[in-house]
Amino acid sequence: MSRYSDLGACPRRPHRRLRAALGLLFVPGPLLAVDAPSLLYRAFHALPSSITDGSGRAVNALLGTANLVLFAVERHHPRAVVLCFGAEAAHYRKELFAPYHADRPPMPDELEGQWKAARGFFEAFGWSVLGSDDLEADDLLGALARVESEAGGHALLFTGDRDMFQCAGERVTVLYPRTGGGREGPEEIGPSQVRERYGVEPAQVPDFIALRGDPSDGLPGAKGIGEKTARDLLREHGDLDALLAAAARPGTFRPRVAAALTGDPDQLRAFRRIATLQPVDLARPPDGPLDHAGAAQAARAHGMERLATRLLALRS
Repeated sequence: MSRYSDLGACPRRPHRRLRAALGLLFVPGPLLAVDAPSLLYRAFHALPSSITDGSGRAVNALLGTANLVLFAVERHHPRAVVLCFGAEAAHYRKELFAPYHADRPPMPDELEGQWKAARGFFEAFGWSVLGSDDLEADDLLGALARVESEAGGHALLFTGDRDMFQCAGERVTVLYPRTGGGREGPEEIGPSQVRERYGVEPAQVPDFIALRGDPSDGLPGAKGIGEKTARDLLREHGDLDALLAAAARPGTFRPRVAAALTGDPDQLRAFRRIATLQPVDLARPPDGPLDHAGAAQAARAHGMERLATRLLALRS
């Protein structure tokens, strides 16, 4: 008996609603671009170094990063995953401001070995690894977001770097790890969330950082200007250039604010350039499904039996 017998004759064309439903099944997933240094450091400090492989080498950063990315893969079903590595402090940013990243401590020895193993480990998952000695990972993430959105796709940027909020848009969402982790997974940051957090538009984030500063990058910002003042100034004047032009006119701002803006305007412009992502020409990554078997094999090779079991269970 035909499987269509209960429905009558097999129709020549699917019903309109059925065609629409079937179409939804083939909507391509987003591109997931991962700030690998950000997640590796976060995982390294979140999990104990007593998590080791069979040789006693720490694997806590690799395990934690894999779990973070797999959470995003299970939730968002990306068409491909790209992990981005870059310079710790790009030369062009150090040239603009020598103390940039100067206060960051050296990489712990137990993380250094995992860092070197990261490319091979994550490539076994079927994920791409993109690196640069001249650019930072955030520049690569920004370039991937641009090329994906220009192609009509959607990009997810998984990073703990709030500078990346400048990329949030209709086709770009930032996945920002929550403090303490939790079952909710990373926070999804779009334009409305940027406005809610900072009171500015995503495109104004570099101007906002130039004014407020960024202690994690060693940028002091404009002396005496905090988050609220930076927000209010940008809401009224739009960007740093307009602010500096207004500050040059006597009486426009209170003396304290005027002094902060006119004291060293070139340095404020340098801070904005540091916070602005560099343009990079990249090809759009091809689709790349998760290689469950290869990932499980890599996990077992690093003593991660529970992760291997999880990966094989995801295949079914």
